[in-house]
Amino acid sequence: MVTWLIACEESGAIRDAFLARGIDAVSCDLKPTSKPGPHIQGDALEQIQRRWAGVIAHPVCRYMTNAGAKHLYIDGRKENGRYLPRWDAMQKGAAFFNAFKRANAPHIAIENPIIHAHAKALVGPQTQVVQPWWFGDEAFKATCFWLIGLPKLVATNRLTPPKPGTDEHKRWSFIHRMPPGPDREERRSKTFAGIAAACADQWGTHALHMETTHE
Repeated sequence: MVTWLIACEESGAIRDAFLARGIDAVSCDLKPTSKPGPHIQGDALEQIQRRWAGVIAHPVCRYMTNAGAKHLYIDGRKENGRYLPRWDAMQKGAAFFNAFKRANAPHIAIENPIIHAHAKALVGPQTQVVQPWWFGDEAFKATCFWLIGLPKLVATNRLTPPKPGTDEHKRWSFIHRMPPGPDREERRSKTFAGIAAACADQWGTHALHMETTHE
């Protein structure tokens, strides 16, 4: 089996990076792909029961992200007590996340932003945290990976971040400065080209090497 599943990806970013390198890949999401290419529109949890060369998953982080931790409490204040619907949603999100650890594949990567301590207690600590500027993209966005059977990503084109307070630093911070809107979550979750290329170059190649070694 040489095909990779890129789960919870409608953008096709990582899928296309793998395909560009001659490695078979298909994306899967409840939404149709926003970029033409091999895509399964449906439930990723059903797909991970099939055998894959590797799985890279981007489970929804809405209820686990550190930025939204305050919403676990009534009116955003811990002294007001827990907002139980939010805790329930977080636990369901963590269960969805953990399901990808049991994907039918020897190589698994699960991606999320920085998560809060309550979520980390449910899914465990990340293997590594990378930034887009490690891979040539002028942007700040801490990206966490939980890895099974894969090496940590190595920086390929590490840039020098601009100094805080400068206009350039503000420009690199566009993800965090993005105004509210109906598509804000989707726009913030897009995978940067440099990270997608690194995934394909380093993990795709790693998997092929492992297959060749064991033949």
